[in-house]
Amino acid sequence: MTARKGRPAIGSSQQAASSPQGSSRQGSSRQDSRGATQGSGSGRDGRTLPDFTRPALAPSLLAAVVLLACVAFLDSSAFVFARWGVTVLALIVLVFAIRGRAWWAAVLTAAVAVCWNPVVVLPIPGQLWAALQLVAAALFIVVGIAVKVPRAAD
Repeated sequence: MTARKGRPAIGSSQQAASSPQGSSRQGSSRQDSRGATQGSGSGRDGRTLPDFTRPALAPSLLAAVVLLACVAFLDSSAFVFARWGVTVLALIVLVFAIRGRAWWAAVLTAAVAVCWNPVVVLPIPGQLWAALQLVAAALFIVVGIAVKVPRAAD
């Protein structure tokens, strides 16, 4: 049997099964804390899902954490790993910005990917680089919150 999207397959062990006596599961409607009656099949509690998702939020927050944590490594050779991480996360956020048609976010994350590129290093002085780390962290947070990708039709 094929599974329905977002639900276990009919007859699977994850589906609520009636007990052999049949007395404990009969009348499976229950009342919640507000006194409203809910049926046992209501998996979403009557709430509707929004028409969009924010898939860029997690990689954006991770990139912001990497940027803020690695300000201390600016002068060491370990900063190359931070640059790789920020570049990869910027490219991931770039893909989500393009899918969400947030072109301003796509341009800004592409600029971050170019500036933090560890292969072709841009000669930026230390004080300016530290300031750019903070600006890029704030940029990632704003982009992560602002980029909304529409849900696919079910």
